[in-house]
Formats: sequence, C-alpha cells, structure tokens
Amino acid sequence: MLLKTTRTLCPVCGKTIAAEIVEEDGKVFFERTCPEDGHFRDLYWSDAALYRRFDEFESVGSGLENPQNIAPKDGCPRYCGVCTNHRSGTLLANIDLTNRCNLNCDFCFVNARACGYVYEPSFDQIVEMLTLLRNEKPVPTPAVQFSGGEPTLREDLLDIIRKAKELGFNLVQIATNGVKIARDPGYAKSLKEAGLSTVYLHFDGVTKETDPQIEKHRKAVKVLDSVHLGVVLVPTIIKGRNDHQVGEIIRFAADHISVVRGVNFQPVAFTGAASDDDVRKARITIPELLECIESQTTGVIRKDDFYPVPCVVPISDLVEAYTGKPQIRFTAHQHCGAATYVFVTDKGMVPINRMVDVDKFFSAVKKMTENLKKGGQINKYLTLLEGVNNLRNSVKKADNAGFPKIWKVLAGALLFQNFDALRDFHWNSLFIGTMHFMDRYNYDLSRVQRCCIHYATPEGRIIPFCTYNSGPVYRDEIWRKHSRPLRKED
Repeated sequence: MLLKTTRTLCPVCGKTIAAEIVEEDGKVFFERTCPEDGHFRDLYWSDAALYRRFDEFESVGSGLENPQNIAPKDGCPRYCGVCTNHRSGTLLANIDLTNRCNLNCDFCFVNARACGYVYEPSFDQIVEMLTLLRNEKPVPTPAVQFSGGEPTLREDLLDIIRKAKELGFNLVQIATNGVKIARDPGYAKSLKEAGLSTVYLHFDGVTKETDPQIEKHRKAVKVLDSVHLGVVLVPTIIKGRNDHQVGEIIRFAADHISVVRGVNFQPVAFTGAASDDDVRKARITIPELLECIESQTTGVIRKDDFYPVPCVVPISDLVEAYTGKPQIRFTAHQHCGAATYVFVTDKGMVPINRMVDVDKFFSAVKKMTENLKKGGQINKYLTLLEGVNNLRNSVKKADNAGFPKIWKVLAGALLFQNFDALRDFHWNSLFIGTMHFMDRYNYDLSRVQRCCIHYATPEGRIIPFCTYNSGPVYRDEIWRKHSRPLRKED
C-alpha cells in the first residue's frame, strides 16, 4: 500500500529521483528506481502502525525570514545553504572545530588520520559562524554544539564557549569522547566556568565489548558529577553489536541521575563505506530500537511512551500567543526521531505518561492557544488562568507522589514564567530520545527540508545535518577546501 511519495537520491549515482514509501506486512519500505542503476528497496520503519501514529503529529514550519538562497531550479539538495524550500529554523547548530582526534574508532570516518588532512577553522571563522546563526530570523539559533573530531583538542575551546555565551546562545554543548575530561577534573571545571551547558558524551555500552572506552567514559561521568556539569549519553546503536545493551545504558543513566540529563540513541547511519549486506545486518530502525528499550526494561518504558519531535509545537504556539513574540518551533519531520521523559524515583523509573495524560495535555494547550487568540490583550491572563486550571485534568491524580509536584511546576511555568522550577524539575528527570540520521539508503528530501539540526560552515553557509553528512556529503567538500596537510604530531 502506498503511503507517501517523496524525492530521494540514487544511492549509486546520486541523481535526484522519485521515491515511494509503502506499507507491506506491517512494515514500511523505501522504494525508488534510477533509470541508470535500477530498483532499490530498503526497510524504513519496522512498525507501520507506529509510523502512522507519528504522522498525526506532523507540523510544517514556515522557514526562515532571511533564507540564504532561492530554491534551485533543479531541486534540493543541491546548492545548500538553507534556501526558500526549507521549512524549519535552526534549533541546534553544529560547528566542527577540528577533525583531529585522540582516539581511532573503527567505525569513524571523520578523523584526521582517516581523512589524510586536518580541518580546523580559525577562532575568527568560528565567531563568524556563530554570528551567522544568531542572525537567523524570526528567531536566532538558541543552541550550538561544538563537534569534530574531538573538540577538546582545541586549545582555545574555552574562549570559543565564552564567545558563544556572549553572543546569546542559551545552550552550549560539546560532543566529546570524554578522554580529556576523564583525565583532568580541573579541565571539566573550566568548561563549566566558561559557560558550557552540557557534555554530549559518546557512550556505546556498559562493557568493553560494546564500548572499548567504557572506563574512561565512567570516569568522565564521575568527574562531571563532581563539578555539577550535566551530561547526555550518546550511543551509536548497531544491530548485533550493542543493541542488546540499550536497557543497561538507560539503567546506568538512571543510576547517575545526579549528573546524567538524558540518553540520545543514534541508530547507525551508513555515511561511510558500507556494503548492502552490511546495511541489512546492522540497520536498526526507530521502532526496533524502541522495542529493545521496552523488552530490556521489562516494560517499564514502553514503545508507546515515545512521541515524535513536533509533538511539542503546541507549546510554542501557546507561548507565542501569550507573549506576542516569535518562538523556537520544533518542526522537524515526524519520522526523524522519538523521545520521552522518565522520572527516577526511589521506586524506580516512571515514564511521564504514568503521571500525565500527554494527549489530553496537548489538547488542553491547543484550546488555551485558541482562546488566547480570541480573547484580546486584557483577557489574556484570565484566559491563561482558566486554561491552566483545565490542564489539571491531564495530570493523573492516581500518582499521589508525582501529582502535586508536576502540577506546581506546570502552573508556575505557564502562569508566572517560573522557569527556575522547570529547570529544577528537569534535573530530576531523564530524557530518553533517538534521532535516526539518514544515509544513501533512506535519503528522504521531505525530511531534509524540515531538518532542525544544521551545520554552520566557514564560507557562511547553513546546511541541514543529513545533507552535510550524507547525500551530496558537503562535509568532505568543505573540510578539504579549508584544510591543511596532516603532520606527524596530528
């Protein structure tokens, strides 16, 4: 059964071609035919019912007021910078600080030794990229992640973090293997003092078989806990390699809730060299990952506890209606990822669904927004007060331990903009999410055009994540253009 049509790239020649997303035997497949290279069929989602449920949360944004390019005549994804075809602003920007690394992981293709050259933009170039992101309209980019390579190899990393905070980024994080942090607690403290918000820590499992650097990663978590700098664990999940440990990773996070803010699983994307057989054996879809979580937590966290990224768009609508100011909007494609929150209590982990009827909550938020738009400025507060009172029905009173605190936080945040309480609440909860980045086997242009995670580049371009790393692979072109020869000390 045909579900959708879209555009894609031929996985062999890269030509833009038509594609069909079809349902068969309860699964969703990605099919396309290239005139030169033939027919291709790949598993897209292993659960068609979940695919359709996520479709209900589709929310298409209106794009940037100041896009970089007019949409090209021969179609996306050619000639990126974010163009007039793009429907989402930048929620999280990535800036590669270097491709040097102090590890040599077998699945990594972006370190300097694999590339044969060094990419490392200057401090001034980085400031220009940060400024470019903050100049986006109607809402400046709120968050930036410094990545690589290994960003802690930059001697000026602290200055870069301070500059990002100075330019107004609310969230500044680094994606790191944690080696330097584990070795030097003083360095972790310096990162926090410079303004770093979060450490995005590579963490593929809880044993040496699944994560050869596990001892360093455990030490890094301990060090970050000592300086009160939050960490998100980031496992790359490969079927047959570490998918049997997703439950243990979540339990590790819960056991370290004082510092671990979340787990962001990333199903492997085949952006390097891979055979069709490699893909069939190692591919894990979002539904398969969620099924692993459910089975390995013995049903404590279930597949239906997860929601797609754009489910929170109604909150942006509400805040925008109340304040009259444009808000960041999570208009990523509904099939790019999934997430939930889990509260860690003395009795174990409790998903937010057990405390709040999420569907009823968002329905109440939508109704509040509609009433605010009708009520006029004088009645805004009264309308909000009435709506917040109606939200009480979405909080499950049966949970006697969780109900009073949740209600207090929701009411305080919406009525009085008491976001301090919301932040405190966040520190007692665990984000569990997944983002399945695309590769040449599942490259969907409708997802590219809705991407909210972008890269900034030295020549002043903003490029969607899955276009930068797969498809046309802008990364190689940009890195080579701004590279220097590899030296022995690198």
